[in-house]
Amino acid sequence: MSSTPPAKVQSGTTDWDVQAKNNRARANSQVLKQGDTFAIIDPFGEIGGSADSEQGVYHLGTRFLSNWELLINSKRPLLLNSTMKEDNSSFVVQMTTPELPQTDHVLPQGTLHVFRSILLDGGTFYEHLRLKNYSRSPVDLEVEYRFASDFRDIFEVRGEHRTRRGELLEANVNKSIVALAYCGLDDQKREVNIAFDGKVKIIEPRRCVLQVHLGGGEETTLHATAECHTEKAGYVKKPDIPSRSHAEAVTGWSNRLRETEAERVEIFTSNEEFNGWLNRSNADLDMLVSDTIYGRYPYAGVPWFATPFGRDGIITALETLWVRPKLARGVLSFLAATQATEVDPSIESEPGKIVHEMRDGEMAALGEVPFKRYYGTVDATPLFVILAGQYYRRTGDREFIEFIWNNIRRAVNWIDEYGDVDGDGFVEYQSHNERGLTHQCWKDSNDSIFHSDGRDAKGAIAVSEVQGYVYQAKLLAAELADVMDDAGWASELRQQAARLKADFNARFWVPSIGTFAIALDGDKMACQVRNSNAGHLLFSGIVDPCHAASVAATLTDERAFNGWGIRTISAGEVRYNPMSYHNGSIWPHDTAMCAAGLARYGFRDECARVIAGLFDASLFNDLHRLPELFCGFDRMPGHAPTLYPVACSPQAWATGAAFLLLQSTLGLTFSPTKPQVQFENPRLPDFLNWVRIQNLRIGDGVVDLAFHRHPRDVGMNVERKEGDLQIVVIG
Repeated sequence: MSSTPPAKVQSGTTDWDVQAKNNRARANSQVLKQGDTFAIIDPFGEIGGSADSEQGVYHLGTRFLSNWELLINSKRPLLLNSTMKEDNSSFVVQMTTPELPQTDHVLPQGTLHVFRSILLDGGTFYEHLRLKNYSRSPVDLEVEYRFASDFRDIFEVRGEHRTRRGELLEANVNKSIVALAYCGLDDQKREVNIAFDGKVKIIEPRRCVLQVHLGGGEETTLHATAECHTEKAGYVKKPDIPSRSHAEAVTGWSNRLRETEAERVEIFTSNEEFNGWLNRSNADLDMLVSDTIYGRYPYAGVPWFATPFGRDGIITALETLWVRPKLARGVLSFLAATQATEVDPSIESEPGKIVHEMRDGEMAALGEVPFKRYYGTVDATPLFVILAGQYYRRTGDREFIEFIWNNIRRAVNWIDEYGDVDGDGFVEYQSHNERGLTHQCWKDSNDSIFHSDGRDAKGAIAVSEVQGYVYQAKLLAAELADVMDDAGWASELRQQAARLKADFNARFWVPSIGTFAIALDGDKMACQVRNSNAGHLLFSGIVDPCHAASVAATLTDERAFNGWGIRTISAGEVRYNPMSYHNGSIWPHDTAMCAAGLARYGFRDECARVIAGLFDASLFNDLHRLPELFCGFDRMPGHAPTLYPVACSPQAWATGAAFLLLQSTLGLTFSPTKPQVQFENPRLPDFLNWVRIQNLRIGDGVVDLAFHRHPRDVGMNVERKEGDLQIVVIG
C-alpha cells in the first residue's frame, strides 16, 4: 500500500518499516484528524510522554505535541467514560476525581465532574474543560496541564534513526502562553503556541497551573489550545494566539459536515448494524478527506499514511464514486496537477507518471527519506485513467474531462513508452532508486512477489493485476477519446486492449493452480502462486470467460476465503503467513475488489458470501470500523478477527469498501453515453431485507430507489424521479 508496511520483528518486510513498539497502548488509542493535522490520544484524552509511544499531535509530518496531561490538585482524574462523536469531529471524556483534601474538609471521590471535549481545526488542537462541583461545599482546585514537544519527524517516531537533528529553541513564556519551537536542518522553524484561559498561578516551559474556585453546585469552563505552524527561518512569526475559539472550531466542523452531507447519496437499510457500518464509513471518509488547492483528497490513513497517496486515493474514489462523485473529481485534479513531467531516477519519476506518495516533514525535505514527492508505483497511472473514465460515466462532465485531457493522454503515453520496460506488451516495474520501494505494486512488501518454491521474483516484474488495470484503462480511454472526437485513437486503443487481453490470458494462466500467476519475473517465468490479485483481474474484465469459474473457485475456497475475507495469499503457499502484511492477511479493500469482480462475472452467490464475511468482521471492530488489514487466521465461531498490530485505522480504502460491496451486489453501473443508471441482476445478501437509496443524481436528474428482497429475486421501486434520466434493470 505504501512506503511503510509491517514491523521489523517480522520476516520479509519492506524497505521502510513501521515499528510496533507499544501495541498495548495503541489498542486503546483514539484518532482525530482534520486537514494536515492529526492526533493520537489515549482514553483520558491525553498524550503519554513515553519516547516509544506514537501518541501525539502531528502537523505536516512532524509531532508538535508529544505530551499532554491533566492533573487536578496533583492527582490524575478517574475515567468514567470516553467516546468519539459519531461524526469524528470531537472526542469527549468524562471523569471524576479521587478524594481531594481541602482546608477544612475532604471532597469525596465522585463529587467533582470533569468533562473534556477535544477537537482539531485549522492546525490547532482544542480542549474544552468543564468542571462541575456536585457537593454543597466550596472547593479550591489547581488544574495543572503538563505538556512537551519533541518535534520529531513522523519517520523518527516510526523508528528511523537520525545521526543529526535540528535545534530545540528556548521556550518563550508569557502570561498565559508558552511557545515551544524547533529549527530543523531544513531551515524550517516549527512552533507550537500553547495557550490557556483562566487564572494562571504558574506557567513554565512544561506546565501551566490554573486556580479555580467553585462554590457548592457551581461549574466553570476552561480552554486550552495548541496551535501548530511552520515557517521558513527568518520569516515573520504568526500571532501567538489561536485563529479561532473552540466554539468557532465546532461551528466550522458542523458547516463542513453539512456541505458533504448535502452532496452525497443517502443509504438506509433494514439492518441497523449495516447502517452503522455505512455511517461509520461516511464519518471516517469525511475525516480522512483534506482540502487541497486542487480539490478534496482522501489521505490514505492514520497514523502512518496521513498524506496523499496516488493509488490509495484513486481506489478510494473508485469505491465511493457512485455515492461521492465530487471526491473523484478532487482526486483527479490533484493527481493531474502533480503528474510527473521529467525523468528523475532519484524519485522514480517519468513523464506522465502519477505520484505514489507525497510527504511534508523535515526528513522528506532533506531527502533522508525519498518520499517528498515519490513516483515509485506501477499501477497509479493506469488507475488514474480508469478513474477518469468511470468519473465521466458517472457524471457526464465533459468540461472537466477536457480540462484534464492532456493529463490522460500523457498517462496513456507513460503506459506505452515507460511502463513496458522490455517491450513485451506487459507493464513492468523495476526500481531505479535503491532507497525506494523494491516492489511497486499494491503488495509492496519486500517478500510479496515470489515463486511457488519461495524464491524472490527478480528483474523487471509484470504483476498480474496491473495488466488488468491497463486493459481497463485502454478501453475507458477509448470511450473518452470518442467523447473528445478522436475516433482514430479510440480505435487504436481498443485494438491494443484486445491484444493485451489475449496475450495476458495466454501467458499468465496457470492450469495447475486454477488461476493466474501473481506475476511474471524478469525472465518471463510465471510466479505460480494462488493470490487475491486474481480478483482484481475479474474486476477489470481482462479474464477470458473460460477461466472465470476457476478463478472464482480459487478465490472462495477454504484456502483463500477464511470466513471474514479473502487472503492476499492462499493458505498452503510457501510464504503463506496469516500474520504477514501481504502474504496471507485480509485487506478489506482487496476483498471488496474481489467481490466486485465476482459480481461482474455473474458469481452472485460467491459475492454475497464475501460481503457477509466483511460485514460480520465490521461488527467485531470498535465503532464498526474496518482497519487497513487484519490477520488471515481461520474464522472461529464466536470470536473476533485477529487484529494486525500496526494497521492504520481508519484507512481510506478500507473505509470505501462498504460502498463498493453494496454497489456490487446491486449490479449498479452507469452508462457511458446517456444519463442512465443500470442494475444488472440485483441481489441483496441474507442480512438485508430492503435498501433505500436517496438523492442519487445522474446528469441533471435525481432519483430515490427502494430494493426489496423476495424469495427468488429483488424488486425495485422508483420512489422519486426528477429530470431526464433512465433507470434500467437487466436480468
